[in-house]
Amino acid sequence: MRKVLLLALLGIILPVRAQQVLSLDSCRAMALRNNKQLSIARFNQEIARYTKKAVATKYLPKIDAIGGYELMSKEISLLSDDSKTALNNLGNTVMKTTGESLTSMITAMAQNGIITPAQAQGIGQIVGQMSAPMAQSLNAVGSEIRQSFRSNNRNMMGGAIMVRQPIYMGGAITAANKMAEINEDLTAHATESSIQNTIFSIDETYWLICSLKQKNKLAKNFLEVVTKLDNDVQKMIKEGVATRADGLKVSVKVNEAEMMVTQAEDGLALAKMLLCQQCGMPLDSPIVLADEENTPSTVSPSTISGSADIAMENRPELKMLSDAVEISQQTTRLTRAVYLPQVALTGGYLITNPNVYNGFENKFSGVWNIGVMLRVPIWNWQEGAYKVRASKVATNIANMELQEAKEMIELQVNQNMFKVKEANKKYAMTVKNVEKAEENLRCANVGFQEGVMTATEVMEAQTAWLQAKTQHIDAAIDVRLSETGLKKSMGVLD
Repeated sequence: MRKVLLLALLGIILPVRAQQVLSLDSCRAMALRNNKQLSIARFNQEIARYTKKAVATKYLPKIDAIGGYELMSKEISLLSDDSKTALNNLGNTVMKTTGESLTSMITAMAQNGIITPAQAQGIGQIVGQMSAPMAQSLNAVGSEIRQSFRSNNRNMMGGAIMVRQPIYMGGAITAANKMAEINEDLTAHATESSIQNTIFSIDETYWLICSLKQKNKLAKNFLEVVTKLDNDVQKMIKEGVATRADGLKVSVKVNEAEMMVTQAEDGLALAKMLLCQQCGMPLDSPIVLADEENTPSTVSPSTISGSADIAMENRPELKMLSDAVEISQQTTRLTRAVYLPQVALTGGYLITNPNVYNGFENKFSGVWNIGVMLRVPIWNWQEGAYKVRASKVATNIANMELQEAKEMIELQVNQNMFKVKEANKKYAMTVKNVEKAEENLRCANVGFQEGVMTATEVMEAQTAWLQAKTQHIDAAIDVRLSETGLKKSMGVLD
């Protein structure tokens, strides 16, 4: 028997221990760790940080290395085909011309009696014997000259190392770096906004669960009250002091109370699933909230005071809009920089094969170079002026959106201040209403037992009591949520 009792006790205790008790702070912490939108905001912040570092490198020199190989179907020739043919036949051409000249000269000397015909014939034979070897020698010289002019550049290889250092780019690099810094701040403010939105959503769900838990208890209490009334009426019907119609009315009320319990339990289960999803937990996790058992009477009125000045300093949305204005201003500078003079220092080392610096020698050879590049836009039909004006108009729009947001946030703070005051007043009124409803219900029960009040009047008192208790629960939750909403509107919800 003791073993059975021990097993039964363990069966009751173990499920309770398996339930995880969560406070509001622990729910916030888990949501901030697991919220996907917040994780995306943090990733965007990381992207902005790396982008800022990348843009900062534009101040530094850039070094590039390139290389290539080209196979050409033809060589680049410095000589024409006729010049090549003439060089190959240089000896024949020279000796032919020279031979004709010598023959004419010898003939003229023989005719003038300077030499005899026999001498002229001897001289001609000597010249004829020498012309062939000389022609071959000169042909060889011409061929060597032709080969010397050959570029031999069908196989071309080259490479270069280039250095570029911006000196003045019209302020574009400075503007780009400033935009990167502002964008990093903007993503940080976006993350802050996501944090506050996440906390606000968690608070809403947390207090909704607490409200549904209290309403679930209230529904069960109401079911007990109407069930007791139903039992009393059934006894009175048997004794003949109540009609069957009275019994049917009470039975309908019992059914309504049972439906209220079911709806409250279903709503509570769904709300806990939502909280588990927001906290990054499995939806079926058994959780118990630290405040769900607290009665509405333990809620103290909110004493927080609102200030629009605090909101102007802390609201991340205003900071984001202010960053957007600054980015728009830097965009104007960046647009203007495109149409300003730009100066850059260049340098490098170029290597080629064949060697173009030594008669196309089939070897690698290189040369250093250094220079200054200047770009000055002269005329663009005022394209730059139009773009700059359009960018300034965009800045004006961003400024107007910022001013409008300030006005709306100031109005929001005032509205939330009124909500806090209204919630406090409503809570105080519901406390009194609950006291009156409980006294009214007590009197109705006493009167029913004494036989001076009908079951209908008792049910009306029960309904009024249920309504007063429900309003009391809602008012207590409204105090919590109005305080949270006021903090969020001032940007101090953390």
